[in-house]
Amino acid sequence: MKVAVAVHGRFHAFELAAQLFRRGLLAGLATTYPEFAARRFLPPGVPLATAPVLEVVRRLHGRLPVLPAPDVWIARHFARFAARTLPAGSDLAVGWSGASLELIPAAQARGLKVAVERGSAHIAHQAELHLRLRETFGAIVPAVPPAMIARECAEYAAADAIAVPTRFAAETFTRRGIDPARLIVNPYGVDLDRFQAVAPRRGGEVLRIVFVGRVGPPKGVPWLLRAFARLGPKTELHLIGPIEPGMDRLFAGEPMARVVVRGPLPGAQLAEEYAAADLFCLPSLHEGLALVILQAMAAGLPVVTTPESGAGDVFTDGVEGRLVPAQDVDRLAEALAALAADAELRRAMGEAARGRVAHGFTWDDYGARAVTAYRALLAGPT
Repeated sequence: MKVAVAVHGRFHAFELAAQLFRRGLLAGLATTYPEFAARRFLPPGVPLATAPVLEVVRRLHGRLPVLPAPDVWIARHFARFAARTLPAGSDLAVGWSGASLELIPAAQARGLKVAVERGSAHIAHQAELHLRLRETFGAIVPAVPPAMIARECAEYAAADAIAVPTRFAAETFTRRGIDPARLIVNPYGVDLDRFQAVAPRRGGEVLRIVFVGRVGPPKGVPWLLRAFARLGPKTELHLIGPIEPGMDRLFAGEPMARVVVRGPLPGAQLAEEYAAADLFCLPSLHEGLALVILQAMAAGLPVVTTPESGAGDVFTDGVEGRLVPAQDVDRLAEALAALAADAELRRAMGEAARGRVAHGFTWDDYGARAVTAYRALLAGPT
């Protein structure tokens, strides 16, 4: 079996490609990353095809957001690039959702099976959620472009399989008529060497809660701010991640005492942030499986999150952390307060969290599950 991987950016595709390469199963990796940047994250010798101009366009828009969003344009051009550079001898193509539509028929015409990776819930589920949030929060919540919804739905219909990271994500597909037999559910992994538990934890006078993700309503930030405001004065909340445009207006109307808005930080710095924290919280309204949850668990932090984050597939409520309903300020505040008040509970949950990801949620575990699923896909129905 030889697998070709195609991703517009990085996501977890580089970890997948590395796992396949180490097993002798990677036909090649196509990406928008320039070669010099891609190789920093990959084992030596991985065969690469790169389209760096597309990455430049994406990053320029990030710096000049007044320009029209190029997402659909990039997705279309990258899918065509991936189709042109599909390695000879491939048996399976794995492409990322939104940027695989033109790749799928080209690969299938050559006799390949195609799996589309969707790192979140069904795009129609995501779009409907964002539409509801926009009724409350306005343009702070980005709308999902109709052209991207159409692309992804066409990919779901055309692909031989759709890979998602959790049962929560899978259910958003089956509720929309996708045959469960076409779904691959494979939770992500974490690098245990990079994210390590700190013993003992910081133990300072002020308890630090850390949030990592896009700072906006879809990640549950307004409800987190309201819940955090109910905690005692010897607590602080650090918001780490890109800040959605217009959040300054939302911050002006929310309780912000003891809240530190950090903004985006280099990925290499996240391990230090987890080490400096006592508790991790991500009250998302939808995810596939947030990688930051696995990272925080590997760092020995108890986690407070929602079922919509996908965390129900990787930990048990009350053992490694707490699962609370999304948008429920009362339940979120109760969970945070209970952990803030009990250092021994935080220690026990943090140790359990580290142990949980160490046994089933490393990148090697993820790679092994992916290979098993791909072999089954190629073998066909039994």
